Amino acid sequence: MDRVADYVFLRELGRGEHSQVYLARTPRRLGIDTDTVAVKVLPLTGTDGFDALVDELSRFAALGSPQLVPMYDVGMDAGVVFYAMRHEPLGSLSAPARDLTRREHLLAVALAARGAHEMHEAGLVHRGIGPTNILIDKAGAVLGEPAVGHLLTQGHTLSGLGTGARAGRLEFVDPLLMRGRPAGRASDIWSLGVTLHLVLTGHGLFPSLVSADPFTAVRIYLRSQPEPGEDLTDGERAVVVTALHPDPTRRYRTAGDFAEAVEGMLRRPGR
Repeated sequence: MDRVADYVFLRELGRGEHSQVYLARTPRRLGIDTDTVAVKVLPLTGTDGFDALVDELSRFAALGSPQLVPMYDVGMDAGVVFYAMRHEPLGSLSAPARDLTRREHLLAVALAARGAHEMHEAGLVHRGIGPTNILIDKAGAVLGEPAVGHLLTQGHTLSGLGTGARAGRLEFVDPLLMRGRPAGRASDIWSLGVTLHLVLTGHGLFPSLVSADPFTAVRIYLRSQPEPGEDLTDGERAVVVTALHPDPTRRYRTAGDFAEAVEGMLRRPGR
């Protein structure tokens, strides 16, 4: 794929299970002072969900938060949905352009949590928080756009099914969602806790998932308790354990409270 609508692609930046992200030249009609933008492309299986997608991304863009990636455009072309956003050349927590310090990891997750809190206060749920969607910028980080695949495909759910390293995506899905509970503040806080653990330790909370086939992994996941790494400080462990409490009412009340807990660790001597 070399273009969509009036976006000419320069190179691929990454891809997910159902999407690709490209670096593209900025069309003049956007009226923004930047040469390039990031464009995400998703397959269009029907037009029923497109209006809902536009509404959700428009509400996200309207927040104008410094903790959320700026969105510029959304549309349909040649059987795909696309949307454009600011390109972050410093990469993401999953693939940073340079090695990050522990402090920088903590700051990035705290800023993403601030962004999630602003979404929640506006009645939006992210559904896709993880290292790939926390983008590094000069101020620390911004939270990427919310997951919208469920709006385009009827019955679409986020399961994280996969084998090997891909099975780790299960961890970012609150087990309560897999049992039929709706997404909300608590499920995004779960994802923030898993993200914090992963970027600080380099490994997941459910080691047995890695070698399991997809359906076995789901059974293991729903029956297991998280196993925080031994390489966390006491403060880091306390934040992760609270964010991942099986009772959502005993997690952090808001993503803002989660952010404050992480920022508290940044204020400690030696950080």
